Amino acid sequence: MDASTLQSLKLGIISATGLSRDALHIYVGLALLIAASCITRKSLGSFSSWLVVLAGACLIELFDLMDDKASLGYWRWGASLHDIANTLFWPTVLVVACRFRLIKF
Repeated sequence: MDASTLQSLKLGIISATGLSRDALHIYVGLALLIAASCITRKSLGSFSSWLVVLAGACLIELFDLMDDKASLGYWRWGASLHDIANTLFWPTVLVVACRFRLIKF
């Protein structure tokens, strides 16, 4: 079965950068947090910026779940939860650190 456009894009980025899929999720999470913080002009500790990362991670995984269902015939929930956790980990650490004033941004 052919890969979807999103899967082809992800595979192209992985191929071009040499990053693993897990590393790609980590970078996407950090990029979303920084972009949301810059666009809203709020601190990295802003809960609203973290929500953008959560929404982005869930949206990407929704597309992955649909691809899994179409190509494999079933959903891989464990893989999707793993990807969401990877995407949210460092943004969550930064938000908590900023909130508790362990770091200042």
